[in-house]
Amino acid sequence: MGAAREPQANRRASITDDAGRRARVRTQFGVSTYEEVRPLASTASRRPQEQVVRGGSETPLLSVQGLSKDFGGLRAVNACSFSVSAGSITGLIGPNGAGKSTLFGLVSGFLVPDEGRVFLDGDDITALPPHQVFGRGLCRTFQIPREHGSLTVLENLMLVPPNQLGERFWNPVLRPGAVRRQEREIRAKAMDVLEFLTLDHLRDEYAGTLSGGQKKLLELARTLMADPRIVLLDEPAAGVNPSLMARIRENIVQLNRERGITFLLIEHDIPLVMGLCDPVIVMNQGTKLAEGPPASVRSDPRVLEAYLGGQHGVAER
Repeated sequence: MGAAREPQANRRASITDDAGRRARVRTQFGVSTYEEVRPLASTASRRPQEQVVRGGSETPLLSVQGLSKDFGGLRAVNACSFSVSAGSITGLIGPNGAGKSTLFGLVSGFLVPDEGRVFLDGDDITALPPHQVFGRGLCRTFQIPREHGSLTVLENLMLVPPNQLGERFWNPVLRPGAVRRQEREIRAKAMDVLEFLTLDHLRDEYAGTLSGGQKKLLELARTLMADPRIVLLDEPAAGVNPSLMARIRENIVQLNRERGITFLLIEHDIPLVMGLCDPVIVMNQGTKLAEGPPASVRSDPRVLEAYLGGQHGVAER
């Protein structure tokens, strides 16, 4: 005789517990599960492969116009304006305290600007909260990874897709088949992402036990679960060993060329930025100082002055 089938009530309870666990984590981290966003793409869904021209198209995917942000008497971002072309890998560099991470917070909805506007593909997203900006295809990572340490690596990815059927308490009882089908689709997509980033061997490990570099990869993996149009990477190389950073770099290039994902990244590793990004934007004292191809930015006297200060003048003599 075949193995006894699991009782229907137990299967329903299992589905309810699993979905409820992820719903509680969503609530804990301030993410609404009921926002109207793009439907979950199937595992087979892929962006058409295309060769992306470095530097992108003429129409900006992201446009920042006159953003300013004050914290008390300190102006962290000062009338900053620039654009990011679709299909580009754009670098954002500058000395410590230049306002780069604050700018990321303003663009992604985590901070509200005092002045200025943010446009995504022509739509004004300035007043939108983070989950709605995320739903429109703009995702970001953080300097310090924000993984859900009590969940496994796989569960961290399965948490991302919004509007999951199992998160509404009646669906596991009334529509258990639909809940299971969607769970299988989400799990398959998550495994596909983990395999792409070579993290599949860690799928059952708790995210809190990963190394710093592995957590950076996990952050990137979670953005891929949302099928992003543009990803804002905040210091992806910080605290990452060179071999793992080489993998992250390869992943960024491959995602840009094969899936058409646009990247805007903050990084203090100047050789990495100059070899990966085109164009490069330089911020200083809260505003844009320079922008252009890596070679021109590298030799710009204003950039050298911002990084080296008086030492640049001494070196010139």
